[in-house]
Amino acid sequence: MKRIKAILSEKPGHDVVVKGWVRTKRGNKNVAFIALNDGSTINNIQVVCDLAKFDEELMKQITTGACLSVKGPLVESIGSGQAVEVQAAEIEVLGTADPDSYPLQKKGHSMEFLREIAHLRPRTNTFGAVLRIRHAMAFAIHKFFNDKGFVYLHTPLITGSDCEGAGEMFQVTTMDLNDIPRKEDGSIDFEKDFFGRQTALTVSGQLEGELGATALGEIYTFGPTFRAENSNTPRHLAEFWMVEPEMAFYEVDDLMDLEEEFIKYLVQYALDNCRDDLAFLNKMIDPELIDRLKSVISTEFVRLTYTEAIDILEKSGQKFEFPIYWGVDLQSEHERYLVEKHFGKPVILTDYPKDIKAFYMKQNDDGKTVRGTDVLFPKIGEIIGGSERESSLEKLERRIEELKMDTTNLWWYIDTRRFGTCPHSGFGLGFERLLLFVTGMSNIRDVIPFPRTPKSAEF
Repeated sequence: MKRIKAILSEKPGHDVVVKGWVRTKRGNKNVAFIALNDGSTINNIQVVCDLAKFDEELMKQITTGACLSVKGPLVESIGSGQAVEVQAAEIEVLGTADPDSYPLQKKGHSMEFLREIAHLRPRTNTFGAVLRIRHAMAFAIHKFFNDKGFVYLHTPLITGSDCEGAGEMFQVTTMDLNDIPRKEDGSIDFEKDFFGRQTALTVSGQLEGELGATALGEIYTFGPTFRAENSNTPRHLAEFWMVEPEMAFYEVDDLMDLEEEFIKYLVQYALDNCRDDLAFLNKMIDPELIDRLKSVISTEFVRLTYTEAIDILEKSGQKFEFPIYWGVDLQSEHERYLVEKHFGKPVILTDYPKDIKAFYMKQNDDGKTVRGTDVLFPKIGEIIGGSERESSLEKLERRIEELKMDTTNLWWYIDTRRFGTCPHSGFGLGFERLLLFVTGMSNIRDVIPFPRTPKSAEF
């Protein structure tokens, strides 16, 4: 069986079988025109039915949302909008859709409404396009790293350590929540739990990724991560996907080169392989989308230090909701000002104050800053966060002590600095943040099939 995408590119003059869902049906007393889509492309195939040849009761079942199998000759289309169409000789209704209850009718629907029917929204043009682009970007990520000789490392989803140190983790347990075992002092006895210790869903595969890099050289991990952060914003999810490469012997400049090369590769891949879907999104969602994607490829990213960025923001004369001063963690409005208004291109910021960054970042000689690298993009703000990692055992242990972190669960990580330490670097790319940029969608809940957010775990 051929998909509609393939059939649309064939020459007319032979019989075909097309199967898909009805997007629209129109016509008159003599002929019906059915737009059929099977998800392989944004484009529908038109099926032309001579009503004299078909039972009236059969035609009544053909409504928006119904699933059909149609056999007939592929002919040249005399109407506008398509090169070929199918003249229906046989029609089988594989599944009906009651027009009184099927929620996806021809009228436009709001994104909020479509989130309430996430089980059906992939059938819309917009979400079909987004999900095909999501697939293409996932494939491109694997291709990029594979072609560069990186090893795909599967890091655990269940972990005993908190990479970010924020403590916003989903607990994993098999204990009966109505009868939790406790020690004499009243604390929970995790020795009675499945793993014999407190565990949670991972917030990042980075720490385990560093172990892989210090053995295999260059690795990447790509999988779901989880944050129990009560953020109801267009940029946050409780379950999202992260791409996290870690590279032995990379220092901060090598890292920034890779970050820029990686992003440009993915954007070029989308332009080369998702043309129809991007054209649709450019027309319906964001009229500047394709121009913005092309501009990323053709420009060199600006590189500047956090201190230089603060100076630009302080002198900007712009009124920000969040105040600006040296030492503040930059907000999306600050990042977007730098990218969209000041430079007009992507920016890589480096050398952040160590007090607002994670314990594992390499400390600079000034004792105040670390070699962090954030890649900032138009419309999104931060799309990549990375750093050269601290390779000094002494400095790493001192920083862990300063932050009063519990080293019990980090002994294996600290060991990598004890046994053959080396310069190494890595970054994390939020996959859904990338998809926001590539699709032009404005809410992160609309670039993942089934979003997980506070008070929402349906479907």
